[in-house]
Amino acid sequence: MTTIRLARFLARAGVTSRRGAADLVRAGRVAINGAPPRGPGDPVDPERDRVTLDGRRLGMPVEAWFALNKPPGYVTSRLASARFPTVFDLLPGASRSFVSVGRLDVLSEGLLLFTTDGVLAGRLMHPRWQVPRTYRVWVTGRPRITEREALARGVPVEGGEPVRPSAWRFLPDAKGGRLEVRLGEGRSRIVRRMAASLGLGVRRLVRIGYGPITLGTLGPGRSRPLRPGEVEALYGVAGLGAPAPVPSRSSREA
Repeated sequence: MTTIRLARFLARAGVTSRRGAADLVRAGRVAINGAPPRGPGDPVDPERDRVTLDGRRLGMPVEAWFALNKPPGYVTSRLASARFPTVFDLLPGASRSFVSVGRLDVLSEGLLLFTTDGVLAGRLMHPRWQVPRTYRVWVTGRPRITEREALARGVPVEGGEPVRPSAWRFLPDAKGGRLEVRLGEGRSRIVRRMAASLGLGVRRLVRIGYGPITLGTLGPGRSRPLRPGEVEALYGVAGLGAPAPVPSRSSREA
């Protein structure tokens, strides 16, 4: 394994946040191979270096990647709100080093990815990498502009730059229709804001794909470990080399 910053190592070990790492180092509680580090940016080789906190050796969790079908009524946050539980309640026994790849608002459903690799998560969310997110949206009303216009000019949204989908189609039904859209960004509530700009009311919003990973037949509230090929594909779209394969955990797929 290549070296990583001490702050990231401590965060991955679940003992502090990256910001809190500086406080631990400053207090003299951390050592690398028996010596005090110069700062939280010192390099650490997790396979060779011995990192201790108050004399206790720390280890990094095994890399892991999960897909979850988020039901409505859950917040994408570590902490539950006053009204809604957290999606992490749906991952029993998950390490505190797990992070979600992006968010879905409390009413939205569908695919959420989780990983212990914060670098991968950051790449997958960053607009520079244009990792596609695919949504299926049941709406009332009909779009004010054509698909061709949306793809060519983008869809104006309140308070931000126009949204430029990479693919879009509208399938009418008796109540309005179904909008299927693929975006290379994840601005806050961007799909709902785009729908409002198109004159559409959202009845239901489901994310069915994130990069090369699809929701498939995963049941609401269920999770599953990603397959080795899916992990490799995720690292590929993020411009990173995939780590060595690790044994997958038992599936909780419906």
